[in-house]
Amino acid sequence: MFADYFWFFVAATSYLAGSVPFGLLTAKIVAGTDIRKVGSGNIGATNVARTLGAKWGILVLLLDALKGLLPVLFIPALFVSADSPDFDHARVLSGVATILGHMFPIWLGFRGGKGVATSLGVILMLGPWSTLVAVGAFALTFLFWRIVALSSVLAAFAFGVAQFIQLGSSAFTQQKWSLAVFSIAVPLLIIVRHWSNLGRILRGEEKKFQFGSRNKAAENPSEIKVDEEA
Repeated sequence: MFADYFWFFVAATSYLAGSVPFGLLTAKIVAGTDIRKVGSGNIGATNVARTLGAKWGILVLLLDALKGLLPVLFIPALFVSADSPDFDHARVLSGVATILGHMFPIWLGFRGGKGVATSLGVILMLGPWSTLVAVGAFALTFLFWRIVALSSVLAAFAFGVAQFIQLGSSAFTQQKWSLAVFSIAVPLLIIVRHWSNLGRILRGEEKKFQFGSRNKAAENPSEIKVDEEA
């Protein structure tokens, strides 16, 4: 069985992995810019793309997704055998801790990103088929409205629905209960993190996504208008 203190190790190491602020580090290295002081002030891939340009936003998206995927892939395996009945629960714990690390990183005063890219990496490991549904929902929504926050919220909702359809009657069995709870809690958390965006969407004030310019961010960060996207 999974020793009690191993749960702590899985959670702590996953949280620390998730708390690495790739958006902040990328902006510092590329443009000497504190990404928290430009655009929306968010450290996620959307703000990096808006302020530094497409390639850097995509890089941060990939790095944030990997820091969700890799802990779930490797950290539980360090402490428990894959054939243990606790293995799936350890993977879910690792995923939750990684997402919370990104959203509330200890290094940045617990003020991090909104968790979409990191959650993408996690759900690729925990629910790959439902992830395809979520990605499809994001892509279609973004294609029509080009609003990242709306696309993220609908993708989170689509993932939760797809997961419960796939889990069916096994959703709250002893083996799957943690995944079922994850499939409710994480989409809700992402929706809550986008609550202010949803208010602006309802008021017609949420801005559509446009890529920014590295030079503009690097030379005159004060000129980049502040808004709060995903």
